[in-house]
Amino acid sequence: MDITKILEELRREHQQLGEAILSLERLAAGGKRRGRPPAWLAAAQQPAAEIPTPRGPGRPAGTRNRKAKRKNAAADNGE
Repeated sequence: MDITKILEELRREHQQLGEAILSLERLAAGGKRRGRPPAWLAAAQQPAAEIPTPRGPGRPAGTRNRKAKRKNAAADNGE
């Protein structure tokens, strides 16, 4: 492997580590922050039992158009 490529990769990793350390230091410092916390931080602070399960809006599965199905079935049977 070329030494210049190795050095370039190490410098990139060094920069990424520096950014990660800075972010963690800011989180550890705590204090009052303005605004809403990021979603990943809010999820990390909640206990696992309190995380809601994603549900879609509307009716429960299998209840939609029940009356229309009955009408169609009655029409098909000749009623």
